[in-house]
Amino acid sequence: MNKRKLGIMTGCGTTKQPRHWSLGLLGSMEDPESIVKKTDSIVAIRDKYPKAKIHYLILPFENINSIHELNLTHIPLIEEFGKLYQELKKEHTDSTLRAGFHAVPSMQRLHMHVISTDMVSPCLKTKVHWNSFTTDFFIPYQDVLKELKENGSIKKISSELHKSLMATELVCNQCDFKPKNMPQLKEHLVTHMK
Repeated sequence: MNKRKLGIMTGCGTTKQPRHWSLGLLGSMEDPESIVKKTDSIVAIRDKYPKAKIHYLILPFENINSIHELNLTHIPLIEEFGKLYQELKKEHTDSTLRAGFHAVPSMQRLHMHVISTDMVSPCLKTKVHWNSFTTDFFIPYQDVLKELKENGSIKKISSELHKSLMATELVCNQCDFKPKNMPQLKEHLVTHMK
């Protein structure tokens, strides 16, 4: 039996409730130990499987499954995401933080990543992890807000583009270094922290 599918995680984080892993954010939204900040309509939580030294998720209390369910009525909500992101940036002036959404979300419930550019974490393990934050698969917050205002929705990417982005050659996000594999990349990333 696949422990990941049951929601029983090992290694980087644990989940006690037996439910599908894609529903894991719902429990974290209610866990006082996970919550960093919240308003009446949104909450910022610590990512249980951070892909960098700083990694938060901002989610709405409203049941919105993904960016592809957003419409013009959600502009104030997404602007509130941005305000909370700015608050988090002010608290982490020693780090460079980025905010954005995955073009094809893997977790149920709309969520925006707020993540530091160091990308140093034991939970960053695969090329897919890396490429989901360092290619155009990661849509910056401002781009999502602009597209929502201009078009009233967020366009889905094709499955071909999705596959292409996930297969992108590894390249350091802070210099031109091209590692042969993830272990070499992870070793290299630490050198940028000195």
